[in-house]
Amino acid sequence: MPRISSTEVAYRGYVTVTRLTAEGGSGRLWRREVVDFGQSACVLPYDPERRMALVVRLPRAPLIAAGVAGELAEAPAGMLGPGETAEAAARREALEEAGVVLVELQPVAVCWPSPGVLAERSHLFLAPYHAADRTSAGGGLPDEQEDISVEEIPLANLWALAESGALQDLKTLTLVLALRTRRPDLFAPP
Repeated sequence: MPRISSTEVAYRGYVTVTRLTAEGGSGRLWRREVVDFGQSACVLPYDPERRMALVVRLPRAPLIAAGVAGELAEAPAGMLGPGETAEAAARREALEEAGVVLVELQPVAVCWPSPGVLAERSHLFLAPYHAADRTSAGGGLPDEQEDISVEEIPLANLWALAESGALQDLKTLTLVLALRTRRPDLFAPP
């Protein structure tokens, strides 16, 4: 059974980067860097009556650095605060980013988005909403400077993005696939 034989914090800031030395069952040593910034929650709000979903778009530094043009369609998401549950974080992020109050959360999964390097565990949810649940414009908190735009998109269009490979945010793609599996009737054009 592999075990960690030593750790060294290489960087501590918004993220913590730790250099690990692990020892495999054969006694061979191997080194890895692990990026840790806590747990996250992501929720795809969907309106079952109007067959719509709320997604957000915002500039992402890694995409800009990679030369990717445009902003990805993403389900509202964010990090869990100290002592905050995943459910509370999903509701908070949906309100801050998309301006929607969510009551019912439908758990989809708790997953490791990139277990080769990230220590992040992501809690994924679906959440029905109604037009009256949109209580503000969203857009994120001013002090976080995220420059978020909110888009209400027909589920049929969101599925077309998924099928064409244009829905490139993995957490959002996972949630769209889960919703399509659970409620295929919502994806037919009205």
